[in-house]
Amino acid sequence: MSSPTREGAWQLLCEWTQNENLRKHALAVEACVRAYARKLNADEELWGITGLLHDFDYERHPTAPDHPMEGSKVLRARDYPEEIVQAILSHADYMGVPRVTPLQKTLYACDELAGFITAVALVRPNKSLLEVEVKSVTKKFKDKAFARTVNRDDIFRGAEALGVPLEEHVAFCLEAMKGVAGELGLGGLPGTGLS
Repeated sequence: MSSPTREGAWQLLCEWTQNENLRKHALAVEACVRAYARKLNADEELWGITGLLHDFDYERHPTAPDHPMEGSKVLRARDYPEEIVQAILSHADYMGVPRVTPLQKTLYACDELAGFITAVALVRPNKSLLEVEVKSVTKKFKDKAFARTVNRDDIFRGAEALGVPLEEHVAFCLEAMKGVAGELGLGGLPGTGLS
């Protein structure tokens, strides 16, 4: 069995996900998870692929437990490592898969936060991650009307499970996402000097 590649994972994501925003979310989570892999001296490629594919089946199977159960069947059929499959299953609380490995905890901690940071960037005047600061993210946590579909409890529990203070986790993921701001469409509007 050969190791999965990032290129193959991207092709699988694009095959199953037409929505550009879902693809960008996958890229944002991948960036955060990869950054944690580097920090923890883990397998960056394996962790990145996990982040990239965590929601690949969501567009076709948006309801629980079909997502991520249906996706896990596809990943197993395509010989993805069980470590990836288990991490993806564990990112959904309702699947009942305990998060015990660093990869499982990291994916869970980064998923909702990446979506929330994206939402914060989108309300900035230039729609740029480069304008987002940690305090602007943490301040928005208190505004229940803002990005109401993002589960704040998941973000708080995720940081706690990683053993990282919330502000530090936000700063870490924000920096990781700034590294791919262009791919996320959050590099700033043309002519602003922020791109």
